Amino acid sequence: MDTTSIKAFGTEAADAALGEMGIQRRKVTDKDVEIDILYCGVCHSDLHFARNDWGFSVYPVVPGHEIVGKVKSVGEGVNKYKAGDIVAVGCLVDSCRSCSNCNNDLEQYCPEWVGTYGGHDKHLDLPTYGGYSESIVVDEHFVLSVPENLDLAGVAPVLCAGITTWSPLRHWNVGKDSKVAVVGLGGLGHMAIKLADALGAHVTLFSRSKNKIQDAKDLGADAVVISTNEDEMAAVQGQFDVIIDTVPYVHDVNPYIGTLNTNGTLVLVGYLGPLDPMLNTVPMIMGRKKVAGSLIGGIAETQELLDFCGKHNITSNIEVINIQDINTAYERMLKSDVHYRFVIDMASLKS
Repeated sequence: MDTTSIKAFGTEAADAALGEMGIQRRKVTDKDVEIDILYCGVCHSDLHFARNDWGFSVYPVVPGHEIVGKVKSVGEGVNKYKAGDIVAVGCLVDSCRSCSNCNNDLEQYCPEWVGTYGGHDKHLDLPTYGGYSESIVVDEHFVLSVPENLDLAGVAPVLCAGITTWSPLRHWNVGKDSKVAVVGLGGLGHMAIKLADALGAHVTLFSRSKNKIQDAKDLGADAVVISTNEDEMAAVQGQFDVIIDTVPYVHDVNPYIGTLNTNGTLVLVGYLGPLDPMLNTVPMIMGRKKVAGSLIGGIAETQELLDFCGKHNITSNIEVINIQDINTAYERMLKSDVHYRFVIDMASLKS
């Protein structure tokens, strides 16, 4: 298959800094959309994969799965997009298209789903490379439309942080009569608050820091509970229908179980790994409470989210950076020194 060489930013090893490199993109096939990348969000997963924190990275790595860009060209069989359209690409660029999950718009749970980076490009028999690059070629099915009224840089994190929190809010039917809590105020947490608030729910933030109180209320939270304060935790026992836990590291979820109401669900979206300490099943059994997990969303659900954001003028709170500052941004992310998401202006890659 014909390929094109483009500039990108990535790394050749877990212990190496990210830097400029050349990668190969396939030329457009019948159903492909070629996209000039304008902005790319920086997700904590980018850092984990670049540094092989999960143990399955394939190098070279070019991260980035929060992509907003402009269509440059389309294949002859594409009828949904045309040159000049503003579009987006999230965490998925392919799937089997035939399993029960794919047939039910749940491509994120397809056993053969292909990540925007670190997956397998069946066309080239090479790893997929992400959005820290000049352009990307993606099958039409996995390309999303961006509402015209939204700030494009602020849209980028919606493709991961947004859909990661939107999917459980929708699955557990959050609406005007719902009481929702969010654990952790970061990239995912701030989107969870905005989206739950826009859905009409009463929203509470669980935080260990009093410094987050005003930020949370500015984002749409109705209340903030300091999770280390026993009196405040006691006051919200049995209250919440859904808790979205966005914390990305091992932590004790047991204190939050008691704040669920009967049939309530705590949804883990931020942490991959074993819980420590283990779950205490007593409050779960006594109230038919659940601990669940959720992973991003399918293509239809992600488009639903973008349309919802357009209607309610919701984007992420961001700090725009140049690609040359990505290694510094990674170090700042590790210190939670960003409110609340970095987004790369990809024009900087051309400078």
